[in-house]
Amino acid sequence: MKQQPIVAFLYDFDKTLCTTDMQDYAFIPSLGMTPAEFWAEANGFGRRNRMDGILAYMYTMLREAARRNRPFTRTDLVEKGRSIVLFPGVEDWFRRINDFGAGQGVQVEHYIISSGLREIIEGSSISGDFKEIYASEFYYDESGVPVWPKLAVNFTAKTQFVYRINKGVLDVSNDRDLNASMPDDSKRVPFTSMIYMGDGLSDVPCMKMMRAYGGQAIAVYQASNRAGVEDLLAKGRVDYIFQADYRAGSALEATVQDIIRKMAVTDRLWEENARQVRSIGGDVLLGQVGLF
Repeated sequence: MKQQPIVAFLYDFDKTLCTTDMQDYAFIPSLGMTPAEFWAEANGFGRRNRMDGILAYMYTMLREAARRNRPFTRTDLVEKGRSIVLFPGVEDWFRRINDFGAGQGVQVEHYIISSGLREIIEGSSISGDFKEIYASEFYYDESGVPVWPKLAVNFTAKTQFVYRINKGVLDVSNDRDLNASMPDDSKRVPFTSMIYMGDGLSDVPCMKMMRAYGGQAIAVYQASNRAGVEDLLAKGRVDYIFQADYRAGSALEATVQDIIRKMAVTDRLWEENARQVRSIGGDVLLGQVGLF
């Protein structure tokens, strides 16, 4: 039986699926700091030391927790993820989209590509809905205490994971297969079957990549960042913008359903073309694979 075509959703997390930066809900208050105080400290530390912003905030988390003698273990971070507040409709979004895709004859997969912390995301109520979570992460000793950054996902590093999903090389330690040449028709998820969803400038490299390679890019907004998201649309960095409302019947859901329909129809049309070409003894050109 032929494998169903795959449609992959790639999500940022902070302010895309949840309402603010994930550290703001429980971790930063546990330090006795406000989010404004913590991020000013982290960003200032990064600028003074000409440091990658993701590594700067990870170091600041470690330093401030030690200064205040606060617990900082993997288990503690996962627990803090239970305080995350999701946008309306997010909790059952994945089930609804999966069911709709199945009705269109496609298999839907969901991935996170975030500069936030994997550990906190794992504590959220939706962590089990993702095939893979790519996010910044600490390496922990045998006591569960962080000793080193295991993965730092900055804005441009996010694009690496789009390629991993495209090729089906999901293990971040496997660079050999990621960089190996692979025919287009062997790639697990064509770029044309990807939808990237984010909320701002940190997502621009992935959004531009989607648009360049035939995928779709969607930006979601709250009142606080609507102007910035409208600028992304005006400058051609995204295909669509929507209020961050994931509930059944929302404008976002309606357009996502239309995109899935289009991707499903495109795959069927290509299959029919390939069948006819083969029936007359022709070769299906690699360049034809995944045209959108």
